[in-house]
Amino acid sequence: MHFMKECFADLHIHIGRTMYNRAVKITASRNLTFTAIMEEALSRKGMHIVGIIDCHSPEVQEEIDLRIKQGILSELEDGGYRYSTEQGDITIIAGVEVELHVGHGLAHFLVYLPDRVSFASFREWYASKVTNVHLSTQRMYVELTDLVEKTLSLGGIVIPAHAFTPYKGVYGACVDSLAQVVDVAKLAALELGLSSDSTLADGIDELWQTTYVSNSDAHSIAKIGREYQDLRVAHPSFFELKLALARQEGRGVQANYGLHPQLGKYYRSRCASCDEIIEQPDVPRCPYCGKEGKKVITHGVYDRFKEISTHPVGEHPEFRPPYKYQVPLEFVPGLGPGRMNKLLQRFGTEMNILHHVPAEELAEAVEAELAGNIERSRTGNVAFVEGGGGIYGKVSL
Repeated sequence: MHFMKECFADLHIHIGRTMYNRAVKITASRNLTFTAIMEEALSRKGMHIVGIIDCHSPEVQEEIDLRIKQGILSELEDGGYRYSTEQGDITIIAGVEVELHVGHGLAHFLVYLPDRVSFASFREWYASKVTNVHLSTQRMYVELTDLVEKTLSLGGIVIPAHAFTPYKGVYGACVDSLAQVVDVAKLAALELGLSSDSTLADGIDELWQTTYVSNSDAHSIAKIGREYQDLRVAHPSFFELKLALARQEGRGVQANYGLHPQLGKYYRSRCASCDEIIEQPDVPRCPYCGKEGKKVITHGVYDRFKEISTHPVGEHPEFRPPYKYQVPLEFVPGLGPGRMNKLLQRFGTEMNILHHVPAEELAEAVEAELAGNIERSRTGNVAFVEGGGGIYGKVSL
């Protein structure tokens, strides 16, 4: 079997607006449309597969049908859509993010379907369980087990989204054990989120047979590809992705690429009043400013892992691929829009710059200091000011 040398996939990208300028994801950028995502991911980011969430919206489905009629988009025989231009091709996996009540809180889950027929069937069922089918991440009034069984019956897959975050993460906000509410083996993978990584997640024994994915959860064009994975697949399609997540027939995740958890905005517990990081988040009031209340201290992912971990830190199952810390180019100090465009004009895509362009060639395009910053950032050789409480961490060079 011949496998692709690289297959970069970001499976969690939201839609801000439809082609008619109707809001889908309220908190997402207005220019984050279905077509804009495809163009950016292909021509600037250099992705091979993107999972576009919010494809349940009737107007987004209308745009998909229009692009197919125009010949820009086509359905693949083994699932997914192929977007083709003179610059190349990219595969689209259509998805939906839903919000369910699980345990003692609300959590987000990602659902992906292989084709228009299965998606239409799911959308009809979905529309009967939510109050507004046009908007993203709607509260769905079903049990998690029902969502999983319905999706599997249509040939789709379910993945818990940003599983450890304090806001709508299934571990972060709802349960200490996922196995208590669902058969973990029926989940295709688990999304780590920006404030965690494989080392932290492998501290939970029940996840030792689970594949991890690292995605951007992009709410703006610039955030596409800030986290992603390199898949071992024969070609980019839905069923190849499904095999890779199941680690079957030689497929799999070759590497996860993402922010160091310390850069994540929910890594440490933080006081919302004075912004100080709290070392003991279970205290009734902030030890710095004295404020108290349920919403004063935002519980961090790091502290949550300390509460629920059941396995020694640093051990991994044999199949676990490396998690490679990589700072997105937009985080690199000194790399503004002008210099970024200069690099892209010379080297093509961000993936090419991050993975293939030698440091000496970068130095020919931009000054040596900036080239050095890029080299250190793409290898994770930097220090961080920790994030938390909704505030991203910062790169320190």
